[in-house]
Amino acid sequence: MSKDLDPSHAVYVGSFDPISLGHADIIRRGAGIFEKLTVGIGINPDKKPLFSPAERLAMCRDVLASLENVEVVCFEGLAVSFVGERGAAVMLRGVRTLTDIESEFTMSLANRALAPEIESVFLMASEKYTHISSTLIKQIAQMGQNNGADQLANFVPPEVIPPLLEKFRNGSS
Repeated sequence: MSKDLDPSHAVYVGSFDPISLGHADIIRRGAGIFEKLTVGIGINPDKKPLFSPAERLAMCRDVLASLENVEVVCFEGLAVSFVGERGAAVMLRGVRTLTDIESEFTMSLANRALAPEIESVFLMASEKYTHISSTLIKQIAQMGQNNGADQLANFVPPEVIPPLLEKFRNGSS
C-alpha cells in the first residue's frame, strides 16, 4: 500500500443490504467532513444477501446522487485493503451502540496492524437511527403486509422501499 494516501479522502464500507437511513446519515455527515467519500459495497461470496451487488450499487447511487463528492463502488476482499487501493487515508465507520464500539475497536486494532497508514474515524449514529439494522428492515418488509411502505419509511430512504417490498412479494427472500 502506498504511503501517499489522501487524508481528505475517506472510505465508508458495508454490505448496504439495503442502505438504511442510518447509513445515509453517516454518509451525508462524512461527505461534509471529507473532500471525497467513497462508499464501498462489500461483496462476500460466503454470504447470501437479499440484493445482488448490482442492485445494491444502483440503490446506493440513487439514494446518494445529490452528494457530488460521493462515489459508490463494489469491492471484494479486506476493507482496509480496499481503502488503500482507493488512495484514501481514512476509513470512516459508524457506531450505534456500545456493542458496536467494542467490535469496531477490535477491528480498528486489526486494521492498524494490517495498514498503519490508514486511520479509522468514527461517527456516532444519530439517536433516531441507533435502532436500525438490516435484520429489522427485512423483517418489517417481510411482515409489514399492506402498510409495509409506510412502516419502512422510518428505516430506509424512499428509493429503497419499492425494490425491498418487491423482493418479498416475489418470494425472493
